[in-house]
Amino acid sequence: MKRFYKDVTVEPVEAGFAIRLDGRPVRTPARAELALPNAVLAEAVAQEWRDQGETVDPATMAFTGLANAAIDHIAGNRAKFAADIAEYGGTDMLCYRAEGPEAFVARQATAWDPLLDWARVRYDVAFVTTQGIIHVAQPDATLERLAAAVDGLDPFTLAGLSRLVTLSGSLVCGLAVLEEAFDANSVWEAAEIDERWQAEQWGEDAEALARSARRAGEFAVGRAFCGMARA
Repeated sequence: MKRFYKDVTVEPVEAGFAIRLDGRPVRTPARAELALPNAVLAEAVAQEWRDQGETVDPATMAFTGLANAAIDHIAGNRAKFAADIAEYGGTDMLCYRAEGPEAFVARQATAWDPLLDWARVRYDVAFVTTQGIIHVAQPDATLERLAAAVDGLDPFTLAGLSRLVTLSGSLVCGLAVLEEAFDANSVWEAAEIDERWQAEQWGEDAEALARSARRAGEFAVGRAFCGMARA
């Protein structure tokens, strides 16, 4: 789409802070007003519109995309969306360990045990871990408390958290980044342990490297979006 505007501004509105293009409101795909909950997040979204060249490319506007999702898809069904994210607690990647080799098992434990230990204390929960991929049920109390932690979040924070959880395959990883309990880069490295191990054993190829870089970038966007949504 050819760029059709010159000025991008942020204006206070009843719903928060809205983006204006030459004074006209920006609309989401569902035609709702693009209004953000605080000025920090609104400025980040506005900057994406300012940074567009002669052509507006939605692929380069990650914050705008997450904001659209929060408004169009989450706000009207927040409880259901939160419950869907919380379901990852029942199959959290950190609870499924390799059976071997020993060096790989140790590497997983070094990276993943601190995250589970943090969640145990933070949410007063217990986890069942196993070796292999056969499903193990987590205690009902654990699932209920993790679900409660997610259920209290606003639509914009849920949009960012969803990105963190789905990319990592771990609700614990997502919550650890959301609450800034761990450095986000170290959490992403923990989530990518399997891929890194395979690359060490069999070598890396250009396609795998590009995929890893893309996913890391998406994870970083999710972290930043969560942080600004809670500013």
